[in-house]
Amino acid sequence: MGFLQVYGVAALVIIGFMALIWIASLVLKNSSIVDIFWGAGFVVANWVYFALTPDDLLARKLLISALVTVWGLRLSLYIFARNRGKPEDFRYRKWREEAGAKWWWYSFFKVFLLQGGLMWIISAPLLAAQLSLTPARLTVVDLLGVVIWVIGFFFEAVGDWQLAHFKAVPANKGKLLSSGVWRYTRHPNYFGDAAQWWGYYLIAVAAGGWLTLLSPIIMTLFLIRVSGVALLEKTLANTKPGYREYVETTSAFVPWFPRKRTGS
Repeated sequence: MGFLQVYGVAALVIIGFMALIWIASLVLKNSSIVDIFWGAGFVVANWVYFALTPDDLLARKLLISALVTVWGLRLSLYIFARNRGKPEDFRYRKWREEAGAKWWWYSFFKVFLLQGGLMWIISAPLLAAQLSLTPARLTVVDLLGVVIWVIGFFFEAVGDWQLAHFKAVPANKGKLLSSGVWRYTRHPNYFGDAAQWWGYYLIAVAAGGWLTLLSPIIMTLFLIRVSGVALLEKTLANTKPGYREYVETTSAFVPWFPRKRTGS
């Protein structure tokens, strides 16, 4: 099977996957469960690619499949643990109120099918990395992709872990976390997520998948401009004490050494 054929099969699988989650959301009356399955959806797509591509270079297939599975399942389990027992996220609740009685079917297109479409487009490097039979060995570019992935995984996983433990201490309620990896970037989890996708892309490049460049670009822009940095910055600047000072001293996205405050 060629790229477009395998990619098309994955599209159908992703649609089915998101439809099942949509049905569950109707039963639970909670559309925000879609966030839990974002990472897991890429794991599903990846293993579809694994099953439908040649096994001639199994090492690269196993490499990227292992990386995606670790990333996707960790992210899904983390969001599940974070959201367990909580009401529907305010973003989805607002959309539900605006749509009224139409939300039950409207949510499928605005939330589930949209995220499924993004998932399908962004997953392209995972297929490109597994489809090509050349080069017939792992290369330095593969290694570079793994290094960037490890850096990203460290910032995302450690950032999430530090934030979860910080929030678990009652005395920290309303306070700002600015230590650990949060000392070097205001959004270590988003930076880490983006870095891992650039790692996947480099592994795809090693197999000739240059044209899948759109994938890490979309993911990075999505994390910075849409659902990640931009959305949180608007809220935190007005609600979190000390956040404006934190902005002056700490990199927004790419980790860097803290700056001195203006005038200090």
